[in-house]
Amino acid sequence: MSFDQLQLAAPILQALQGCGYSAPTPIQAKAIPEILAGRDVLASAQTGTGKTAAFMLPTLQRLATLVKGSKGAPRVLVLTPTRELAAQVTDATRTYGRNLRLRSAVILGGVPYGPQFKSLGGPIDLVVGTPGRIIDHLERGSLDLSRLEVLILDEADRMLDMGFKEDVEKITAAAPAERQTLLFTATLDRTMADLARRLLREPVRIDIAGKKVTHEHIVQHLHVADNIHHKKRLLQHFAGDQAVTRAIIFSATKRDADSLARELNAGGHRAAALHGDMSQGARNRTVGDLRRGKIRLLVATDVAARGLDVSGISHVINFDLPQSAEDYVHRIGRTGRAGASGIAISFAGGDDALRLQRIERYIGQRLNQSVISGLEPTRPLQTARPSGSGRPGKGRTGAAPGNFRGNKGKDFGARGERSARPERKGPVIEYRSRRNGA
Repeated sequence: MSFDQLQLAAPILQALQGCGYSAPTPIQAKAIPEILAGRDVLASAQTGTGKTAAFMLPTLQRLATLVKGSKGAPRVLVLTPTRELAAQVTDATRTYGRNLRLRSAVILGGVPYGPQFKSLGGPIDLVVGTPGRIIDHLERGSLDLSRLEVLILDEADRMLDMGFKEDVEKITAAAPAERQTLLFTATLDRTMADLARRLLREPVRIDIAGKKVTHEHIVQHLHVADNIHHKKRLLQHFAGDQAVTRAIIFSATKRDADSLARELNAGGHRAAALHGDMSQGARNRTVGDLRRGKIRLLVATDVAARGLDVSGISHVINFDLPQSAEDYVHRIGRTGRAGASGIAISFAGGDDALRLQRIERYIGQRLNQSVISGLEPTRPLQTARPSGSGRPGKGRTGAAPGNFRGNKGKDFGARGERSARPERKGPVIEYRSRRNGA
């Protein structure tokens, strides 16, 4: 099949040809005709399958027919869980819509409001944004969803993991009931199925099986941590282990990457941070230092480590569990390459139960819980609660006590609806690492 057979508009086909694309991926071949026909779609697809183009190409086709709009009232809204994913969708919009006259805006938390107010100050076709800041603009009256034709939720499962369930419901309530809704998710569990039932009307179900990545040469360990101080003591233990010859340590935020790298250096370990706030030159130098052995421990965020390929990584340490189960697979795949063995170590705290559940379901195995003599946890890992056991008076279902700062898209813990999970009964392994030659 070719893109010509999908009956896309000539300006979009020209943009695709300019990118060198001639044939659609499976998710594109299945989703585009259904979306063009105006149907709601529930699609399960992993990153790397071409899902962004699967919803943006038919959406751009709709926007190719110009409609006179009103101030701050988009025809299409794309909700994403992170700024990085919003940037990816925005880039795709500009690439595939380069031959169209579109008015678009990116509405993200953590950046100034001024440019966003300016973008929403006139007629607009498309808005891409994160839930917290979208809610802000709805409450301020600068964003009007009464004329919305298409609502797209990208990586909806990750949005729920990050605690955006209530925000998503507020946003959908502000949109017309007759809209077209497209929901894309990497996993479809009971929580996602319930959300789909409430948001979509007779959706077409599309399931594109992602390529399951197996890591036969990687030994995976889970360490339960009581709190952040316990996690740091565990990290210092592994940093002092002579078996850890070259490691990548994943943190959730850029600030944590910097602070952990400083603390490791203060402890006598050669470490450096890698994150998106660094210039490309600085990032290249840091990766080069890791390759040359000038540093032994690299503390990185997911975005900065994307595409990172350094041979000889003996360990991957998840100081913070990733929001996405797929990200977990990408992270640990940095070790155990080319037939070599590797070790993946993950720290899990009290509010990580849902993330851990998704990871184990995705990889099809339970992570063996390990303990280090002298660094044992004082309490067991909290299990995911059955749905409906939310915090009193907040209207949320299954919210767990975690550290978060509100609903503006900043520093979220694992909030959101939780499905039932049996008590953890996996094996517990006690071992002593080879530290200081012992």
